[in-house]
Amino acid sequence: MSSSVSKTTGSQSTLIRGLKSSRSLLGLGLIGGVVAVAILGPVFAPHTPSELIGVPYDVPGADALLGTDSLGRDVLSRFLYGGRNLVWMAIAATLLGLSIGTATGMVSAYFKGMADEILMRLVDIQLAFPSVVFALLFVTMLGPSPALLVVLVGVSQAPSVARITRGAALAVVERDYIQWARAVGLPSRNILVSEILPNITSPLLVELGLRLMWSISLLAGLSFLGYGIQPPNADWGLMVNESRNALTVQPWAVLAPILAIAALSIGGNMFAEGMSRAIGLTEGSK
Repeated sequence: MSSSVSKTTGSQSTLIRGLKSSRSLLGLGLIGGVVAVAILGPVFAPHTPSELIGVPYDVPGADALLGTDSLGRDVLSRFLYGGRNLVWMAIAATLLGLSIGTATGMVSAYFKGMADEILMRLVDIQLAFPSVVFALLFVTMLGPSPALLVVLVGVSQAPSVARITRGAALAVVERDYIQWARAVGLPSRNILVSEILPNITSPLLVELGLRLMWSISLLAGLSFLGYGIQPPNADWGLMVNESRNALTVQPWAVLAPILAIAALSIGGNMFAEGMSRAIGLTEGSK
């Protein structure tokens, strides 16, 4: 079992190195800042998100620091309320997709043979459908409920995670300690969870950042198209759609949510890139 301990320790050192890199820390800072705005924003909002406080597309002033939107609602208040749904739905969808994809990839790599063939062909079928088309198909039939959107976005992210996980797990399942565990009759579930999973955490963290970025983009895009969070609820993607025609008149109604979405997406991308570089440095030193 010493090789198992050594391998796990090496994976942990890579993980620590990645989390300590300046790029990963900056990415986590951006993500944390936007999440803080989404969670604490409603506490500091001067008005309710649906309250009419002035004329449509009024310029910023004392009563509305970021002006008003197409119906005369306070843009700042809608912005502070609008991040809650996007943030929790993006995080939930990312974790769901990561869980499904990780389980699929590990099972495929571990059992190989027919199980591998069936699971990977199902992954190929899923990848053949663009994520937006896949989500729109079911949203049109079943309605745009938040729970359904989380499931659809999570499922659409799972195939990419499964491919990455399978590739990482294939290098682990051939290790001597895995073969020893199988030879002595340890349950497959224990081997997958206790031996294989801890040794592929670094590439999974890279996928976590990338999948978060794609989940945010997809959810915001669905709201922009009118298939996500529905009015009069506040949502950053919906705010862009509602005020896009008045960008030159009252730009903050569009720029504020766009900047927040961009910060969240860039943070996820920087975190993924920082972890990816840490993995590359570790592999290059071997």
